[in-house]
Amino acid sequence: MSNQTPPPDEPVSREAEPRTARRTGVRHLPPVSVVPTLCTLGNLVAGFAAMHYSLKDPNTLLIVHWTPLEVAAILIFVGMLFDAIDGSIARLAHVQSDLGAQIDSLADMVTFGVAPAFLTLRLVSLETADGGLIIGPGADNVLGKIIWAAAAVYVCCAAMRLARFNLEITTNNRGHTKQFHGLPTPGAAGAVAGLIALHQHLLIPTSGDDLPQAFARGAALGIPVIMLICGVVMVSNIPYVHVTNRFVRGRRSFAYAARLIVCLALLVWFLQITLAAAFTAYALSGPARLLVARFRRRRSTDSKHASDPS
Repeated sequence: MSNQTPPPDEPVSREAEPRTARRTGVRHLPPVSVVPTLCTLGNLVAGFAAMHYSLKDPNTLLIVHWTPLEVAAILIFVGMLFDAIDGSIARLAHVQSDLGAQIDSLADMVTFGVAPAFLTLRLVSLETADGGLIIGPGADNVLGKIIWAAAAVYVCCAAMRLARFNLEITTNNRGHTKQFHGLPTPGAAGAVAGLIALHQHLLIPTSGDDLPQAFARGAALGIPVIMLICGVVMVSNIPYVHVTNRFVRGRRSFAYAARLIVCLALLVWFLQITLAAAFTAYALSGPARLLVARFRRRRSTDSKHASDPS
């Protein structure tokens, strides 16, 4: 018998690879889950519809006597609802994927990045003497150029915030994080859209009087400032809690559930006021918690120095 050792296993031939993949260098993607993807696309369409409705005649009253800009602001919250549903469905069905995460980020960029900035420009345009045209970089006044620049900064900050989130959080850990670094894009968009909806709901119907009209214009000019602050906070390292994971998921007491029912009742009865107050409070919660933590740390340090006899 021959003592010759058998030849080593030959590497797999490249002929086994698909010719199309070798030519283009693009890998084949697995199938996507239908229901979570449809919810994600619903988020995208809601942001697109918000921009569409904001361009309608402001004197037209739509559903339940809302102005077009008010409907546009509420559509951002509809997109937020779709954004919350798609991730929950994907985790329950164990169909999370990198492709779904990328689609989700693209949808968030439209609904929570571009749409709030566009609605803010539309609101300021209606409240100034620009004839209702969207303020652009070629505006004939300095204020219009500054407001457009603030909207552009907000959009850029939203893009950087979403990109950083994709790098920091893996696909499997998206539903388990308890804290964010920087204001999440839905929180920033909710603060801006909530204030726009409240502005339209409370001030526009009484704009026939001189004082409310002046106040309405001043409030409209204040929203771009808030939008710019939200944009800067998005790319900061200020910690923010994950509201859904912190306060909604998991087993809770009966009293806790009763408090949630009261919050839902307020949301139904006073929709615009509740949305504006809740999201503005959330946007302020990060800096407030940071200041409280620094104050407590300073008091602890001072007390240690006072108790040290040396």
